[in-house]
Amino acid sequence: MVNHVAFIWNIAESLRGPFKPSEYGSVVLPFTVLRRLDAVLADTKPAVLQTAKAIWSLPEMLQAVTLTEASGHEFYNTSPFDLGKLVADPQDLRANLASYLAGFSPNVRDIFERFEFDKTLNKLAEKNKLFAVTEKFAQADFHPRTVSNIQMGLVFEELIRFANEKSNETAGDHYTPREVIALMVQLLFALDDDALVKSGVVRSIYDPTAGTGGMLSVADEYLRRMNPGIQLSLYGQDYNDASYAICKADMVIKGQDVDNIALGDTLTEDAFDEKKFDYGLSNPPFGVDWKDQRAFVDDEHTKLGFNGRFGPGTPTVSDGAMLFLLHLVSKMRRPEDGGSRMAIVLNGSPLFSGGAGGGESNIRQWLLDNDLVEAIIGLPKDMFYNTGISTYIWILTNRKEGDRKGRVQLIDGREMFVKLRKGLGSKRNELSQQNIDAIVSLYAGFQDGEHSKIFRNEDFLYRTITVERPLRLNWHAAPARIDAVFQTKAVQKLDEADAATLRAALDRLGTDTVWKNRTAFHKALKDAAKAEGLTLPAPLLKTVTTELGDQDDTADTCTDSKGNPEPDASLRDTENVPWDENVDDYVAREVFPYSPNAWVDHSKTKAGAEIPFTRHFYRYIPPRPLEEIDRDLEEVMFKLRAMLVEVEVED
Repeated sequence: MVNHVAFIWNIAESLRGPFKPSEYGSVVLPFTVLRRLDAVLADTKPAVLQTAKAIWSLPEMLQAVTLTEASGHEFYNTSPFDLGKLVADPQDLRANLASYLAGFSPNVRDIFERFEFDKTLNKLAEKNKLFAVTEKFAQADFHPRTVSNIQMGLVFEELIRFANEKSNETAGDHYTPREVIALMVQLLFALDDDALVKSGVVRSIYDPTAGTGGMLSVADEYLRRMNPGIQLSLYGQDYNDASYAICKADMVIKGQDVDNIALGDTLTEDAFDEKKFDYGLSNPPFGVDWKDQRAFVDDEHTKLGFNGRFGPGTPTVSDGAMLFLLHLVSKMRRPEDGGSRMAIVLNGSPLFSGGAGGGESNIRQWLLDNDLVEAIIGLPKDMFYNTGISTYIWILTNRKEGDRKGRVQLIDGREMFVKLRKGLGSKRNELSQQNIDAIVSLYAGFQDGEHSKIFRNEDFLYRTITVERPLRLNWHAAPARIDAVFQTKAVQKLDEADAATLRAALDRLGTDTVWKNRTAFHKALKDAAKAEGLTLPAPLLKTVTTELGDQDDTADTCTDSKGNPEPDASLRDTENVPWDENVDDYVAREVFPYSPNAWVDHSKTKAGAEIPFTRHFYRYIPPRPLEEIDRDLEEVMFKLRAMLVEVEVED
């Protein structure tokens, strides 16, 4: 494998000058795919060409089926050219290459179109590099008898890694660190090892944010090492043309079905709408808004509800990561069909953002109510190329076993890392194999300890209650309060005469009296208005009452028409009550001792869910003793005094 990678990257290095290092990938990746497909199709090429001549008059769809059968693969090429014949005619190489590419079946032509390979070929021809590059690739022996699908996949992955490192773009946009993927993959399969090593095992893996296919590739490599005979189907989708092309090319090279990799926005164009999968992996964008998809997502949520993907709710439009989480859950097989397990990387906000009744909280509650959260693993900071924020791996499944049922495991891996000798973008830390083994062991062991905590699902649920306190006001016709009355829209709409009459009525109340009972104040106000010949309609009465009133804890409680106390909105408060605790008991202990006249408005009670990961792993570090601090300060002061003495001597 190393020799093949070195051979290809030497071709890339020969482009220096006309091409920037960041452009090397746009040349060697599609050419590697081209050479591999050229070699894969070589044995059946004569049969395909003969078949193509015989079926030219058939309908296009039937032609495609017949040619696929003739090639023995999911793709074919009807051009008489191969790379050997192309380099034999240097003068017409560019035109013949175009003809050769056009001879591929549509599902492979799509790869080269998304690579924008035509532009690359034109630039190579313009810089007089096309023949040299094509000739060198034609010399590479990539026939399946020489290089297996697994070996070829590893070669291509290394080329992708090299291309990412050379690229001036942010690698993290399309590339998840390989050791993070390795951890996710090992967590995904850790509890299924015994089942996966059996003969005749058939499994499917899906990544809705496939990028360049790194997660699918690592999962494929891991399972085939575990069980070389496993029948594995890999599926993925991505919206970025270049990433999609690389991923699809990688899957073709591995011998996967070329149609299992789709282009498009997963949230609005689910390419595998009717399919379910055994396993899922995803690293969706962190903190990216979904306003462009909002109309579609909201429409699906409203019309399909729980028959669609977003039944539990939708997060705030500023971060769509939880939409991908719900999408993954929608791809789970039913438990009676064997169920599924999914792993997704998220930032910290999906653990706690949004209050009770909000979209994020509703999603968390639904996941916990349905016992879908198996484990959450906290990763070290500075693990990704484009962000240094805290990240977490969520393990989701609908087939928990034994003691895991009704439980969630939190694993603290935030301090399990090794420092990179040289940072890559925002990436400063990485997971060693020892770190990965430690985290996977904690997950498989399912024990309470310093770095692993086991909770019931209900431990993350709560109720938010609304605590009301009685409205108590006094009313005073003070000049400042009267001025406030005349600043309101209701009074400003009065004509000049009525406004003057109202002011006279308010002046009649006088500034000496303060009313602490609303009924008494209303009587006095109406009497004053009547004396001025003014009738106060209900809206105007309400405005005057509001503006002349002020909070007063010594005043009578305001009541409604039924005699019930009215709440003071300015004193309204909320409390989060643990799910298992009786609300009345909680209020008696936490509220009544400080506000005996308070009450709970049960109509406003909302259920909520949050997973306060860091709180459960908080370790109190006591401050150093004062004597130790004083000793250190004295030592520093001694050194400073000595330095000052030296300066004075020199002067």
